[in-house]
Formats: sequence, structure tokens, C-alpha cells
Amino acid sequence: MVNLEAIRIIVGIIGNVISFFLFTSPFTTFLKIIKQKSVGEFKADPYVATLLNCAMWSFYGMPFVHPDSVLVVTINGCGFVIELIYIAIFLTYSSNAKRRWILIALLVEVIFFAVVVFVTLHFLHTTKGRSMIIGILCIVFNIIMYASPLTIMKMVIKTKSVKYMPFTLSLANFCNGIVWLIYALIKFDPYILVPNGLGSISGLVQLILYATYYKSTNWDEDDEIQKSEVQLLDV
Repeated sequence: MVNLEAIRIIVGIIGNVISFFLFTSPFTTFLKIIKQKSVGEFKADPYVATLLNCAMWSFYGMPFVHPDSVLVVTINGCGFVIELIYIAIFLTYSSNAKRRWILIALLVEVIFFAVVVFVTLHFLHTTKGRSMIIGILCIVFNIIMYASPLTIMKMVIKTKSVKYMPFTLSLANFCNGIVWLIYALIKFDPYILVPNGLGSISGLVQLILYATYYKSTNWDEDDEIQKSEVQLLDV
């Protein structure tokens, strides 16, 4: 007899590994920032947004919100720490104006998250109700974050170039979506299923675009405008 719970755990561990790779993918960007002692034109927006996203999913995976979701907590807790490190680097090497914006954004996120936690724990007394509210919020945040890959895909179609859409990152996004989609289907979880189903489609479209425009890409081109636009891919 097939042990579905064991399979689910294995799939979740694979998902953790792939997600960890995605969280650490901006590593070279931050090495460059540290080396130059300046954030230059790079923006903190994606990392600030991902921080709240990780906090929400970590809360969703708690046993008093959605039982049997330890692997959701492990990867998003890890992602939360990684995003904090990225943001700390931004705060260190940003101008005063950028630093002020980041701190204000973080304060808004802390207040929002605190309100969500308070309302969830004090007014919702079943895991079913808590899972539904937090799950819906997580789906909304994930959909908002898909604006980043959409921007990149639009640029690829416009320029007929995949130079600034790394194949490995697109493949990892696709695999990540598929793995967590399977995880959500083994023990049906619509709140993990929906965003990862959309993530799988997004990753597949990126791979199709890569195959379509690979030959027309001018790999020697040095377009600074494109470079600044593609920063959001680092999420």
C-alpha cells in the first residue's frame, strides 16, 4: 500500500530544496552591492514584499492555523531570515531617502502582520476558519508578486531577447510550482494549490519564451535600461 503521507513529506523536502535555491538566487547581486558599497539602481521592493509573503506563509503553516504543514513553515521561515539579510544589506548601503522608505515599508508590514495575527487568534477559533482567512491572504500576496515575472516576460516579447531572463531561474520557478502543486494535491490544500498552479503556468510560459527567442537574442548587447528593469526577477 502506498504511504501518501511519506510521499508528501518527500515532495515537500524537494520543494524546500528548490525554494531555497530561489531564495538564494540574488546572492551575486548582493555581493556586487557589498563590493561597490552602494545599492546603485537596485530596488528593495521585491525583498520587502517577499519578507511579508514569507511571514504570512510561515503563520499559515503553524499547527494552530493549518495542521500538518511543517515543511511550509521550514522553507518560509528560512526565506524570512534570508530576506531579512538582504534588506539589512540594503539598509546598510542605501541613501537616507531609500533607507527611510524601507523602514516605513517594514513598519507598515509589521503592523499589518500583527493585526492579522491578533484577529486570527482572537476571533477565529477553528483551524478551518483560520486556514481560510490566512490562505486567501497568502494567495492574494502571491498573485501580486507575479507582477515581477510578468514584467520580465513582457520585456522578452518586446525586445525578442532572453538575455535578462536566466534559463536556470525560469526552470527552477517551473519545477518549484510543479513540486508544490503535487504537494497540495496529495493532501488537498487549495491555498497552496492555487498560487503554485499559477506559478507553474508562469514558469512554463517563461520556458516557452526562452525557447522562442533564444536564437534572436543578441548576447553581446549591453542595455542598461534592460538591466535595471530585470532586477525584480531576483525574487
